[in-house]
Amino acid sequence: MTRPAENSVPVVDISELDGDAAHRSIDAACRDWGFFQITGHGIGDTVVTDLFDAASRFFAQPVETKREIMRSAENPWGYYDEELTKNTRDWKQVFDFGPEDGDTQVARWPELLGFEPAVRAYYDACESLAHRLLAVISTNLGMPSDHLGRDFGDGHTSFLRLNYYPLHPDGNEETPFGVNQHSDAGALTLLLQDDQPGLEVHRDGEWHLVEPTPGALVINIGDMVQVWSNDEYRAALHRVVTNPVRDRFSAPYFFNPAWDTDYAPLPTRVSPERPALYRPINWREFRTLRHAGDYADYGDEVQISDYRY
Repeated sequence: MTRPAENSVPVVDISELDGDAAHRSIDAACRDWGFFQITGHGIGDTVVTDLFDAASRFFAQPVETKREIMRSAENPWGYYDEELTKNTRDWKQVFDFGPEDGDTQVARWPELLGFEPAVRAYYDACESLAHRLLAVISTNLGMPSDHLGRDFGDGHTSFLRLNYYPLHPDGNEETPFGVNQHSDAGALTLLLQDDQPGLEVHRDGEWHLVEPTPGALVINIGDMVQVWSNDEYRAALHRVVTNPVRDRFSAPYFFNPAWDTDYAPLPTRVSPERPALYRPINWREFRTLRHAGDYADYGDEVQISDYRY
């Protein structure tokens, strides 16, 4: 069941992100929803417009052309149209871009004028914003503002995805989903969506539609923040429903740490009354196991619950 828009995720103005009001609002949203929308984020209209234009031109190409830059299990950057979520085929096409290592992880770019600059500009803007948001969460969890960001510098594994959800002729809650229900593996996701709703968040046993707010980004915390917070913050399940009327575009930026990062409940969230709920998790191990399920059904996906004491 999807509740009406007035019961959707909170909207937070972060134009004064260092102020107490923004910190309190983000803390409440992380506790109550695991999701919030932000306005006043500072990413320019031109950067956003250029990205949407690049995405629409790319996905409008013939499938054969897009598949010339197919990503693979060895190189995750490029086009893909057979992704699984929870071992179920998604009704979507994607283009992924992230850090390059000069060996296996190499960007694949289409021959479209302006595409690469638009993607890189938006990626850089999201990286800067994600660091600012993570500093607030670090403070809200009782740590120095720069504590959580120490593993998100050189060598971080964040990536940007362009999503294209073609219309589904029978789009409703009984058909395959654009993306099946899941939580995100990393720290934060910054989502840009067009004016066509489709994202739903699970809360209190019901699905809540996230109505697009003009100029806003949707933020959700991932499994990593849930572990840091020792379950005080919860990474919410979310999904994307199909649509029988029109196509939809979105662009999530997944803010992830360096491969060698180990994470566990923060000392400020652990006490004799509330012991640590998780043993330390290695990001490379966790992400690699989760990523394998994007390509084939290997059984139950790894979850942070597998690391609970």
